[in-house]
Amino acid sequence: MAKRDYYEVLGVSKGASMDEIKKAYRKLAVANHPDKNPGDSAAEERFKEASEAYEVLSNEQKRQAYDQYGFAGLDGAGAQDYSNVYRDFSDLFGGGGLGDIFGSFFGGGQRSQQGRRGPSAGSSLRYDVEIDFKDAVFGTKVEISFAHHVHCSTCSGSGVKSGSGRKVCPTCNGVGQVRRNSGFFSIASTCPTCNGEGYVIENPCDDCHGTGLKRKQQKVKVTIPAGVDTGNRISLSGMGDAGPNGGPSGDLFVYVNVRPHSYFERSGNDLYCQIPISFTQAALGATIEVLTIDDVKVKVAIPAGTQNGKVLRLRGKGVPHLRSSSNQRGDQYIKLIVETPKRLNREAKKLMGQLAEVLGENERPTPVPFND
Repeated sequence: MAKRDYYEVLGVSKGASMDEIKKAYRKLAVANHPDKNPGDSAAEERFKEASEAYEVLSNEQKRQAYDQYGFAGLDGAGAQDYSNVYRDFSDLFGGGGLGDIFGSFFGGGQRSQQGRRGPSAGSSLRYDVEIDFKDAVFGTKVEISFAHHVHCSTCSGSGVKSGSGRKVCPTCNGVGQVRRNSGFFSIASTCPTCNGEGYVIENPCDDCHGTGLKRKQQKVKVTIPAGVDTGNRISLSGMGDAGPNGGPSGDLFVYVNVRPHSYFERSGNDLYCQIPISFTQAALGATIEVLTIDDVKVKVAIPAGTQNGKVLRLRGKGVPHLRSSSNQRGDQYIKLIVETPKRLNREAKKLMGQLAEVLGENERPTPVPFND
């Protein structure tokens, strides 16, 4: 099932500072804390979701892993029980004044005047897809299936049965909150009759039961551009959850995970491979054929006297630059591995012995520094 992006949950950008993340989380935690919304399972789920997002994004290492690899980079770090996080509201304010706490919970400031809710944007969703290495290099199309909320077609997202309408909530008179006096304070809480909406529906739509939304399973083809890598994402505008009260839909973010290749390794737009060559090819020089990611064999000249680990380069045989209009590509690097013969017949041993005599090989080699 698609899971919401953590930045989307907190309503901050990917480059948000720690103060912005903390401020956004405090606001959500205050609004959805179970102690403030007794019996409201939806608020409790939002609280858990916000706490999970904050736990990851407030941790530098977890945030870096999430930014690079998405949920796959957390190795289960985000899948915890957050139902008891910050049960004491004072934890949220870290030594903030009593005026801040009272202003948040006892009706101070403009936040207490919620009024009726109008259309609001829907939630954005996340979908993780895994593709082959070559598909990431050259691009591909994948079909995904996901579930999201859409506006009910029967009531056009209003939640009201045809021929009827909404009326002002008789309990809160359309404010969305009720108040009770407690000593010196006037405590505001969400209206239990209308759940803070400010209105009630007398005749709800039979198809969506008054929510204005319906769950829909949908398939869509996603174009993966050439040059993507693990952690890149493709945005599908308007494919997230539809907004309440007829509001616009959020987006669907498709995060890419690339399977490893048995032959190539990637670093940025460059590709690396290892090619074994024989002792005689390294000593005498040779021309060999090397396979590229395009499945094309290219002839490569090996200089005489090549040492083990020497790296050769094929220009323009790497990964295309992501979303580049110039068809520019990285390079392919070939690391040569000189293989020493493990089994020699009598004639080969004789020839190798003669070679050793001709070369005058040193039987007492002097150690060399590692950086040579």
